[in-house]
Amino acid sequence: MKLSLIILGCLVSVTALRASSETAPPPAAAAAAHVATAAPDPPPEAHAAEAPAPAAAPSVAEEIASLLRIGDQQLVLQDWASAVLAYNQVLVASRSATDLQVRTALIGLARAYRGDLRLTQSCAVYERYIKDYPGDDQLPVVFLELGRCLRVLGAHRLAISRFYSVLNTTLKLPEDGTNNYRQLARTAQFEIAETYFQSGDYDQAFRFYSRLRLLDLAPPDRARAAFKSAYALTLKGDDDKAVTHLRTYLSLYPDAENAAEARHLLALGLRRLGRAQESLAATLELLKIESSHTAADPKSWTHWQRKTGNHLANSFYEQGDILTALTIYECLRDLGGPPEWLLPVHYQIGLCQERLNQPALARTTYDLILTTLSSRPADAPPPPAILQDINTMVTWRLKHLSWLESTAKQSSLLLSPGAVASTPSPVAAAAAPTP
Repeated sequence: MKLSLIILGCLVSVTALRASSETAPPPAAAAAAHVATAAPDPPPEAHAAEAPAPAAAPSVAEEIASLLRIGDQQLVLQDWASAVLAYNQVLVASRSATDLQVRTALIGLARAYRGDLRLTQSCAVYERYIKDYPGDDQLPVVFLELGRCLRVLGAHRLAISRFYSVLNTTLKLPEDGTNNYRQLARTAQFEIAETYFQSGDYDQAFRFYSRLRLLDLAPPDRARAAFKSAYALTLKGDDDKAVTHLRTYLSLYPDAENAAEARHLLALGLRRLGRAQESLAATLELLKIESSHTAADPKSWTHWQRKTGNHLANSFYEQGDILTALTIYECLRDLGGPPEWLLPVHYQIGLCQERLNQPALARTTYDLILTTLSSRPADAPPPPAILQDINTMVTWRLKHLSWLESTAKQSSLLLSPGAVASTPSPVAAAAAPTP
């Protein structure tokens, strides 16, 4: 701040000097004017009144307020390093700052460290806040953010403990912000369930998510709790129970955020239970879902459609259920997509057609793949490795089909009645005279 004042003073002096040089008369004329008029010099008070007054230095309180504003702005812009610097400057001058300013700087500093993934330092600042301000009304928020930070560090037990502290502190705070504290308590319960989920304790995760469904939640939160409870059962390995919960979830929230993934889990769970036809029906339902359901998040739906269809089609193919695999591959083909995705699907369709003894259809499918690959512009970059591999495999399959057709023709000629009659029997050959 001193440096800025010095620079400002220099600028004022340079400006005044430039103005005086532009308005003053030449030296000789100035001397003549002085002799002719013999006017006395103006009093010192007149010079003092004409000179500009120096800018007043900002107070320490103003500097601290300015630093807090800078820190908050950089936090919004995600310029974590600048935010850390600003908040630390406030804490360095903490003796001149108000209690509210120090608390604001501590929370801002912890969030800046967390945004910069300096999680250990962030946790240390949150813990300092808890120690220094044990009765503060911001403690529930601090405990919540600290728990999330600890969970990312893998300290799941400590994280759960801090989330429980959110519940405890909200009970002790005044009733002025009851609605806000209630929301914080619900969020903490979500975080407890999620922490159990991420730690692999699916029994506890299912129990807590099931409790959340009984609370007065917003529809999206209620749907998410229902999905995660079913997902916990899937990861636990209880497919029978998971299928029941997934079907209930889909009946209540068919267009929810996780509906596509729920259909994926349902199809795979039914397959693991040996209920192949139900698994096929669930897969086809996902692949043929109306666009009105996918409009909210088409990218997510496309991802789960492709992943589910490809996984189950490959599974049916490997286990010899070729017709079912072909049905799913054809649905995947109808979804469309870039060549990197679509041409491998066509290749799998060709393999199924071969296995079903439909060589003419397989040849048509393989020719379509080669035509698509050859239609790339001459100046286009080289195709991805997967398309190069597809080109090699399709070329080999076509040669194999040609070999099979040639072998079949030769076999039919050898087994035709004329071929058998023209071939001498071993007895006749033995009786034939030797030339």
